[in-house]
Amino acid sequence: MLTEKKREFIQFMLGAGVLRFGNFVTKSGRSTQYFVNTGNYKTGAQLSRLGSYYADLVAQCTGGDFDAMFGPAYKGIPLAACCATALWQEHRMDKPYLFNRKEAKDHGEGGSIIGYSPKDGDRVIVIEDVITAGTAVRETVPILKACADVSIPHMFISVDRCEVGQTPGMTAIMEVEKEFGIKVHPIVTVVDIHEYLKETGTDPSLLSAMEGYMEQYCVLP
Repeated sequence: MLTEKKREFIQFMLGAGVLRFGNFVTKSGRSTQYFVNTGNYKTGAQLSRLGSYYADLVAQCTGGDFDAMFGPAYKGIPLAACCATALWQEHRMDKPYLFNRKEAKDHGEGGSIIGYSPKDGDRVIVIEDVITAGTAVRETVPILKACADVSIPHMFISVDRCEVGQTPGMTAIMEVEKEFGIKVHPIVTVVDIHEYLKETGTDPSLLSAMEGYMEQYCVLP
């Protein structure tokens, strides 16, 4: 259901140039009519507002029952940082965050993890942008498990594309939940974006193309 909060978030992504329409190719190699690039957030005001959206969802879904949040390099780093800030400012949840380097540092403090050092038994949530094929998740889990014996109960993302993964009838997110036991929470889904486009009277050809894409590649609720 397209709520007012979801509608605001879609408008926010459009205004920041993060959600765009045209002809794109996803990480999974599929041609798509829309693309989400959180790397286009580039101002303090945008990051502050983005952090609020993530923090609201984190607070709602976890009630603060976690020990730290992880932002995978590179796009997840500012997402985790702005979420941590908003959690404190708006929900009075003071939670540490950590992120990884793409390449381990062999001088100074060394290592590949920056920020909080996870301990055995910690519940670490992941703050990401979009899951398309689940590749990034499969890279993230070993990184966190190499730090300590942690559990990863939740992942928070901007958009659920609802695209089929490697298993017929299952989205990449369904596969992640089944394979790793991670519950994935999106701020909005492709269904919400489609409903928004219908509401705003977008170009019928774009709407038709997007519907064709969804019919071919998506597993819808």
